[in-house]
Formats: sequence, C-alpha cells, structure tokens
Amino acid sequence: MITNTKLDPIETASVDELQALQTQRLKWTLKHAYENVPMYRRKFDAAGVHPDDFRELSDLRKFPCTTKQDLRDNYPFDTFAVPMEQVVRIHASSGTTGKPTVVGYTQNDMITGPIL
Repeated sequence: MITNTKLDPIETASVDELQALQTQRLKWTLKHAYENVPMYRRKFDAAGVHPDDFRELSDLRKFPCTTKQDLRDNYPFDTFAVPMEQVVRIHASSGTTGKPTVVGYTQNDMITGPIL
C-alpha cells in the first residue's frame, strides 16, 4: 500500500547533496577526533595528516583506519572524546582476547542511542 507520508528531505537528496553532507560531517568528525581524542591525534600525526587535509570524500583514504588493536592498545580511556566527568556509563566487552574493549557513554548518548 502506498501512503502519502512526507519523506525527510535527505531521503530524496541527490548524490551531490549527499556527498556534500557526508563531507561536512566527516570534516567535523575528523576535527573533533583530532582535538579531543589523544589516540587519534597521535595516529593522525604519525600518518602525517591533519583534519584540514580533508577537503573531499576521496581525501579520507589519507587518514589511518582504527583497528580493534588500536582500541586495546589505548585501553581504557585514551579513546574517549569527552572529559571523564561527562561519562555517565561505561560498557566493557568480556575481553575474550585478553583485554576488554571499553566504551564510555555520556548522558546525551544515553538519550539519543536508543533512537538510532
């Protein structure tokens, strides 16, 4: 059955509009990670890249990927992007490989997480 439900504008965006939105959001994410997460600052610096080097989606290949080993090596708190005072909940994996993976959640994460 077809309904007359109004779609969110992003649902009908062109490829160019989607890529512009992805670029904008990735720029913000890379900058935020570099400025707030010690592990990412070290990884970006070691790879010789800076968030300002990201201008278009194809530039993403310049940036290092995050591996599970990165998370283990920077255990437990060198991957958090907020001060510990803002962390209201911590989840840790069972650590079947020897060291658990820790994730911290802010109050906002707790509110928006179930929505996502």
